[in-house]
Amino acid sequence: MYARACAHRMRGIKMNADSLSQLKGIFEDILKETGTELSFTPLGGDETAFPLSYRGEETSVYIRGKGQEAENKIKLVRYLISGSAKKERGSEDSLKNILLGEGGGWEAFRYIAKNNLADGKCFAVDVVPDRRCDEAFKHVERCIEGGVDRAVRMDKSRIAIVKFSSDEESPAEFAQFIFQSLYEELGIRASVGVGCGVNSFSEIASSYTQAVTAVKLSEIFHSKGEVHSYREYLLVTMLQDLPETRIKEYAAQFRISNAAEVFTDPDLAITAERFLENDLNLSETSRTLFLHRNTLMYRLDKIKRITGLDLKDFSDAVTFRVISILYKLIKL
Repeated sequence: MYARACAHRMRGIKMNADSLSQLKGIFEDILKETGTELSFTPLGGDETAFPLSYRGEETSVYIRGKGQEAENKIKLVRYLISGSAKKERGSEDSLKNILLGEGGGWEAFRYIAKNNLADGKCFAVDVVPDRRCDEAFKHVERCIEGGVDRAVRMDKSRIAIVKFSSDEESPAEFAQFIFQSLYEELGIRASVGVGCGVNSFSEIASSYTQAVTAVKLSEIFHSKGEVHSYREYLLVTMLQDLPETRIKEYAAQFRISNAAEVFTDPDLAITAERFLENDLNLSETSRTLFLHRNTLMYRLDKIKRITGLDLKDFSDAVTFRVISILYKLIKL
């Protein structure tokens, strides 16, 4: 009865071909995503007809099912299609929203379908140029031109890249390529953060958050280099999630008050940081800091006298790293 009434009321209503074509594509997306079958013509069997508005026009649509179950599906369909109509925004705006976690899996699914991309493993990169962000963005676009990867301006100072994984290069290698290309071609230095890989584009927001976090933590911890992976800071993020009272308890157990003397001395602090970053390699640290080996040894011995920790010993070096993180978290 409801189906006949709707069909009678909508008889003669016509929607333009462009809108019908767009709706047909949306129907296919809805079927893949939710299992709900929709058609402009009767499906046969148990079905319900209902009026559907799209971009200011209305047409008759048929959906599988009867009664309350069909009504619930119709509400969902109208919500999804209404969202699609409102979100006829540019591809860049859509990607930006997806990376910020706004719109959820449905918008990510729509973006993949609309851009004819194959869903799969991918990761996000956060690029923060030191200047001329507009020019840097255009260069990044040229770097990924012709492939499936995507780039978008997140704000006046940040560029995001979605890199679909391949066996050709690792995330770190790709990020290094972006940094090197910006510097060599444009003279622009950038901080580049790399998020962890995810199995589906629908999860890319978490990877982008990690990439942004890597850049921010690299600034806080004055990390060496320009490319930073979120994996470098897993220990930091784990400790950062602890309540401040617990962090202070751990700090007290490590006698952090003594270690503070090292962290407040610029020479000792940078020496310890570079020694750890260079995998406890004396020669490499001397070269990096332009220090004579004897001067480096003197500073390491002084750190040992203050903290009781010999940074040349792996176990003590790990302890010192944890102490340095706790100190910086407390100081934030």
